[in-house]
Amino acid sequence: MGTYMAKPGEIERCWWLVDAEGQILGRLASRIARVLQGKHRAAWTPHVDTGDFVVVVNASKVKVTGDKLQTKEYQFFSGYPGGQKRFALGDMLRRRPEEVIRLAVRRMLPKSRLGRKMLLKLKVHDQLPKHGYAAQRPRKVELARLGTEPTEAPAAAAAAAPAASAAS
Repeated sequence: MGTYMAKPGEIERCWWLVDAEGQILGRLASRIARVLQGKHRAAWTPHVDTGDFVVVVNASKVKVTGDKLQTKEYQFFSGYPGGQKRFALGDMLRRRPEEVIRLAVRRMLPKSRLGRKMLLKLKVHDQLPKHGYAAQRPRKVELARLGTEPTEAPAAAAAAAPAASAAS
């Protein structure tokens, strides 16, 4: 009996809806990175993307500890002389709050093709869009419980329930 290795076609992906209001940025990002990688599953495989989709709302209402709003800096470089720009965390939260969470999560993922693929499953919004990802039926979950709930697909769970009641 060998070790189980998940295959890309076997993975059933779930959608999680996370409210970032009042959450600490680093703790939120580490939980999200864990779910994007699929480490919350028993079938996690290092070379296969086994993670779920995560939708984050209220990105501008995230909290940080200490004086990071003034001292933490993000720097960008265009590649041209004089093309370096620096922004404080407070400025970034005012201008592009979605980018703050995306960058925090990105830096916690593997630095490879697989990590870039995982990051595509992260959807960050300041406010939930009108459609609210209704077609994907995301599960609203608290930060402390993110990735700890059963990972079976909602359709599979609904199909199993009538079969169980019919058998009895």
